Amino acid sequence: MRTKLSRYLPILEWGRDYNRSILADDLMAAVIVTIMLIPQSLAYALLAGLPPVVGLYASILPLMLYALFGTSRTLAVGPVAVISLMTASAAGSVAAQGTAEYLEAAITLAMLSGVMLAILGLLRAGFLANLLSHPVISGFITASGILIATSQIKHILGVDAGGDNWPAMLGSLALAIGDTNGWTLAVGIPATLFLFWVRKGGSPALQVMGVRQRSADLVTKASPILAVALSILAVIALELGERNVSLVGPIPQGLPPFAIRGTDIALIEKLWVPALLISVIGFVESVSVAQTLAAKRRQRISPDQELIGLGSANIASALSGGYPVTGGFARSAVNFDAGAQTPAAGAFTAAGIALATLFLTPLLFNLPIATLAATIIVAVLSLVDLKTPGQLWRYSKTDFIAHAVTIAITLLAGVEMGVIAGVGVGLVLYLWRASRPHAAIVGRVPETEHFRNIARHKVFTVPHVLSIRIDEALTYLNARWLEEYVLEEVADRPAVRHVILMCSAVNEVDASGLESLEAINHRLGDGGIGLHLSEVKGPVMDRLKRTRFIEELNGKVFLSQDKAFAEVSLDTGEPPAPVDHYLARGLI
Repeated sequence: MRTKLSRYLPILEWGRDYNRSILADDLMAAVIVTIMLIPQSLAYALLAGLPPVVGLYASILPLMLYALFGTSRTLAVGPVAVISLMTASAAGSVAAQGTAEYLEAAITLAMLSGVMLAILGLLRAGFLANLLSHPVISGFITASGILIATSQIKHILGVDAGGDNWPAMLGSLALAIGDTNGWTLAVGIPATLFLFWVRKGGSPALQVMGVRQRSADLVTKASPILAVALSILAVIALELGERNVSLVGPIPQGLPPFAIRGTDIALIEKLWVPALLISVIGFVESVSVAQTLAAKRRQRISPDQELIGLGSANIASALSGGYPVTGGFARSAVNFDAGAQTPAAGAFTAAGIALATLFLTPLLFNLPIATLAATIIVAVLSLVDLKTPGQLWRYSKTDFIAHAVTIAITLLAGVEMGVIAGVGVGLVLYLWRASRPHAAIVGRVPETEHFRNIARHKVFTVPHVLSIRIDEALTYLNARWLEEYVLEEVADRPAVRHVILMCSAVNEVDASGLESLEAINHRLGDGGIGLHLSEVKGPVMDRLKRTRFIEELNGKVFLSQDKAFAEVSLDTGEPPAPVDHYLARGLI
């Protein structure tokens, strides 16, 4: 009973071995992640078009719920860049930023996403993580990183600009660049340069000063808090608020308000599709991060339970006035490097964020929005992968097409259309490949029992035997193609009297595949040509035996390709030759 319950409440599993040593590691990790998460949460709420405090709200209760239901020991849940951008796109389609309706839309997205993820988890649908191919995800994240970075340039310049896609953003920035606020630029540029430098040079500089590598790495990753502190001091010292430098302003003190929201049916009808896309993208991103970190410690996660964990986190976010959340790579990596041992580190981080909302928010009044924009730009540009397109072009042209189309549509039409187009193109290309399976004419490698492609190897064949190896399952997608392929190859070889289908790679034959095999059998039989099968797998053979195909087959079914080739090669349709003739050709 305990084992079954712990499957849905993983805390019962890791909680049994919890001790002081683990507590100390989790607390240390929580302190580091809390320092990092405060400016990140504010920045990502800004990216989502929401009041900064909403980012803090989305970083408290969701972490606690994930600690109860999640299976990753080190995944840190909260607002992330890509989901924030998708939230802004979805909520912006039904309401204007800064309105109560916009906030309600964001909360509704969190609730819908949470319910969808939880239901999928209960249905054990974790396999859905495999439906989005890596090229599509990589292309979407790269394009999203470019969109996010571009959208934040206006805050660095201190201008009013917008746009729903990349060309519109660039055009709007070009028109507004003449209105650049020099004081805002004087804050944004140094903050951006500092954050870029500290990513690469911060840790080596600290190590030169005598700091241990691990400590230097952790301090470097928490460096945005230093940028925040310095920029606040600059605002106060230079009175930049009076020079039209945009500031965060007043942030409500106190814990997030708890209320049941996201129940407007009309709003749900408008947002369920974007919520589904947010759910899928968030789940795939989170599972990818969780599996990567778990593998480093030889741990495992359960994708089905991760759906429930992320679902509960999003429902908790909606109930506490937040917006959609998922597992983030940057903060999870920091959590891992800081030595977090269990999900309790996330709960301690939530407590730290809660204390910040209670006592520290007045200190953030003078925080320049340009600094938060710099934090976002530096964070998301690491998502832009310029190496993958070249690698995909060399390895798989079809995957490159899916990757490139996803990038192009996301940049030109927005994030939602980018996801839909990427998935659609990926499925179309998959179906196209599946409809044209690989098949090869094979011959026997001399002095062996192995058969290989005649186009790649020096092999032995005989004119009256055509051996075809099928390298895919026979389904409705490719059955007709196989039928045409076999008959065309036979038509090109008038001497053929036997066709052997080598089925070692055929894992399934559906009804359409069976129909094509029957058609091939009848067509070849009408021409006086025998059809034989070799190396048919047991489950496939079991299904074929339940039909009349085996009885009507005008040839035989052989256990091995070598046995089939040796036997049918003797049948030339001509008077028998001396035994020496067959011995000389290696047929017997």
